[in-house]
Amino acid sequence: MKRSTKIISIILLFFLVIAIVIIGRTMIGNHFKKKFSKRPPPGIIITEVVNKQFSEKIETFGTAISKKSESYKIKKDDLLKDLKLKNIVKKGEILIELKSGNIIAPFNGVLGYTGLTEDILVSNNIVIITIDDNSTIYSDIKIPENYASYIKKGLPVEVKIANYKEKIFKGEVDFVSSRINADTRSLLSRIKVNNKDLELISGSLLEVSVKFNLRNSLSVPDTSVMVEGDKSYVYKINDENIANKTEVKTGLRTDENIEIISGLTQGDIIAAEGLRKVRPRGKIKPINQ
Repeated sequence: MKRSTKIISIILLFFLVIAIVIIGRTMIGNHFKKKFSKRPPPGIIITEVVNKQFSEKIETFGTAISKKSESYKIKKDDLLKDLKLKNIVKKGEILIELKSGNIIAPFNGVLGYTGLTEDILVSNNIVIITIDDNSTIYSDIKIPENYASYIKKGLPVEVKIANYKEKIFKGEVDFVSSRINADTRSLLSRIKVNNKDLELISGSLLEVSVKFNLRNSLSVPDTSVMVEGDKSYVYKINDENIANKTEVKTGLRTDENIEIISGLTQGDIIAAEGLRKVRPRGKIKPINQ
């Protein structure tokens, strides 16, 4: 009897220890769960899905051509006084006073020499003066044959030059040839660019981008898209500030934005930056961009 009582006591003690361990672990788990559940949600920059214009581009090069140009050969002994040219002249102004008759500016423009040296001027007794109307710049460009069906008059054009690398000059396609050149397999086109500040100079090398297939599409920042394998995702934020991982189909990419073909609608709120701090179905603290 005493032996059975001892065994029972040991069994009860064993289960008591197990119960104490289970209760202790549960209490500790609840303590830490409660503690960490109080951690504030991460602050995440959010943005709205908007419509923007996207387009494909044809990139090529061209040479700047003035809207109008005139040149004058002047004999040095025909000058009434030393030649001093203005930089910019207006239509009707006297360009040069000559014994044989003054030369009048036929249009507003920029004056210059053709690059002759003093020795050549003296030896040949000839000065060549030019006047260029650079208010509008033209350029003839060659479009590869496989893009011929997309090119038409009026398409927008962006132009860059070496000394204004960060500036974009706006223009449009002004003329499209009716034939493909059989030797170069290209379509000759002419563009025109507004140059009211006279920053583009005749003869400059132009970096030309012709936009085609223009369309308005949904747009999101490129920092908001996650690529996993062959799929793309964004974090869509609901009214309760919960982040839902959402698959999207993307299209064109610009310098800062990505075209969204499907998966979102205009006005949706998404996480724009700091995606590493976001967890699927996790709560965030939205920060407006």
